[in-house]
Amino acid sequence: MGGASLPPGFRFHPTDQELIGYYLKRKTDGLEIELEVIPVIDLYKFDPWDLPEKSFLPKRDLEWFFFCPRDRKYPNGSRTNRATKAGYWKATGKDRKVVCQSSVSGYRKTLVFYRGRAPLGDRTDWIMHEYRLSDEPSPGSTNQVKT
Repeated sequence: MGGASLPPGFRFHPTDQELIGYYLKRKTDGLEIELEVIPVIDLYKFDPWDLPEKSFLPKRDLEWFFFCPRDRKYPNGSRTNRATKAGYWKATGKDRKVVCQSSVSGYRKTLVFYRGRAPLGDRTDWIMHEYRLSDEPSPGSTNQVKT
């Protein structure tokens, strides 16, 4: 996958606030991101062990970042389809609110990968953090952003 040419020693370790307030907000608004280091992929078409090769970041990194369109489980429903060929991503715990300085806010959801089919899957060590913008309008804003 052809990506950005990164300079030697480049490290990409954004905070939750940077991921939501800069990267995700700019992506949903259709604005330019200074350095395109987060590819857009259909995340649930791949099993977790296939994801490192899809990243623009060095393969030795143990964290990878992707933009992914939401796939609905049912055409008129709000449930997200998180199934892959070999298993599924299951949400754990509650969503954590992330508040940014720029009056943008969102949520971080933690998911764990299970091999097999629900509800009999076997838990693995693969963990994913899913970020989404808040459905609430920002103060002084008339538009809502839904992801």
